[in-house]
Amino acid sequence: MTTNILEMRGITKTFPGVKALSNVTLSAERGEVLAICGENGAGKSTLMKVLSGVYPHGTYTGDIVFEDEIVEFKDITDSEAKGIVIIHQELALSPYLSIAENIFLNNELTNKAGLIDWNRTNHEAQKLLARVGLSDNPTTRIMDIGVGKQQLVEIAKALSKRVKLLILDEPTAALNDEDSNHLLNLILHLKGQGITSIIISHKLNEIKKIADSVTVIRDGKTIETIAKTDVTEERIIKDMVGRDLESRYPDHTPNIGEELLRVEDWTAHHPQDPNRVVVDKVSLNVHAGEIVGIAGLMGAGRTEFAMSLFGRSYGTKITGRVFKRGKEIKTRTVAEAIENGIAYATEDRKTYGLNLIEDIKRNISMASLGKLEKWGLVHDNEEYRVANEFRKSMNIKAPSVLAKTGKLSGGNQQKVVLSKWIYSDPDVLILDEPTRGIDVGAKYEIYAIINKLAAEGKGIIVISSELPELLGISDRVYAISEGRITGEVPIADATPESVLKLMTMEKPR
Repeated sequence: MTTNILEMRGITKTFPGVKALSNVTLSAERGEVLAICGENGAGKSTLMKVLSGVYPHGTYTGDIVFEDEIVEFKDITDSEAKGIVIIHQELALSPYLSIAENIFLNNELTNKAGLIDWNRTNHEAQKLLARVGLSDNPTTRIMDIGVGKQQLVEIAKALSKRVKLLILDEPTAALNDEDSNHLLNLILHLKGQGITSIIISHKLNEIKKIADSVTVIRDGKTIETIAKTDVTEERIIKDMVGRDLESRYPDHTPNIGEELLRVEDWTAHHPQDPNRVVVDKVSLNVHAGEIVGIAGLMGAGRTEFAMSLFGRSYGTKITGRVFKRGKEIKTRTVAEAIENGIAYATEDRKTYGLNLIEDIKRNISMASLGKLEKWGLVHDNEEYRVANEFRKSMNIKAPSVLAKTGKLSGGNQQKVVLSKWIYSDPDVLILDEPTRGIDVGAKYEIYAIINKLAAEGKGIIVISSELPELLGISDRVYAISEGRITGEVPIADATPESVLKLMTMEKPR
């Protein structure tokens, strides 16, 4: 018997016109945490779908050896029966069912009469929740707990299936730092119980923390596997993108001009609880050619501020004043905000930023159809020409602008979002988590686009949960905590420690 619990040998997977995987090989030892890195579209998720039976045997070539036996999974039920469980980036929980019901969905605990034994179900669920560090009542509905806890429920569900190999696809992409740390520590705890984990992640600092080895995939091929002692961020990045990135952030020499936007005493109340203030008398400004960062912990009010400012898309009882080049303006609706030269690229591009079943062309034009109008109709040829120009200038990797946006990688989807708002010709562009879920190569391209917009005289506001990112691209940083601006720091004076101190400053009671 080998020390490896898993070997994937010469895996090749082809879709019509595209070879997604080409002779990929990897292995994982028993009780190991193996990280898989690669740019969006490199083939990581495809490989894991092959392993878990989402792509069944016969749709790929090569061998999967699990516990010294060649396995041929027909579907995901087959792989789970062997102890291989995959948790996708898009969680597969039913929001209206309870935690316990989700844990044992399709694996129900029944009595002799064949009916669900609810007492046993809730009791066993409670024990599984304790294993993952959750104290919530198992009868609580999934929709009533946060994303961090939902991830833990998914792991509890995997444990109920006697998991031996746990696959996690971008498990911390939507989590705050506290929830991310809890999840990473849980993976290490499970390792101590002999459970092998494969984690796909773009967060290189997390990989360095928990991975015993790292396999890098580029363009559907295995580049190398790096032992923990040899792992460096620079080496992983070079393997991922095929070249050295001399700097994570492109050079930016600001040319700051007049004040473009000023917000005074902006206050917004929670949409479901009008007595709860989520944005509390926020005042800030941004100048032409300036990149302003907004730093804050999850729930601090960053997105709520941006959405309430952009056409009152969030909150109730919104008060405050907005000035554009010194003149007061109104942003009571999204159309009014756009008309006044303000654009907002949402943090949730898949739900609010894009129509995933539409093509690139229509997504780019949807915020500016008036510019394409001719005799009350959209001028199709002009719409195509504009979209094609953006496809080339933004380096959107797609065969044509008629490709469905839902088929693009995260980085290319984000470029479509930016194209949409750039085409609306805003003076001020608010970017909410512009690089979330995007690999390092695509991040660099997004940063370069941001710099170009600033160089053209736009005012850019960037909201990000990644403090190094804000410090790497901003000219000035505001910190927000509990809905309040707690400080403003020029980038020359900003350090992770100084900004984090402002981010965690509590409101006077």
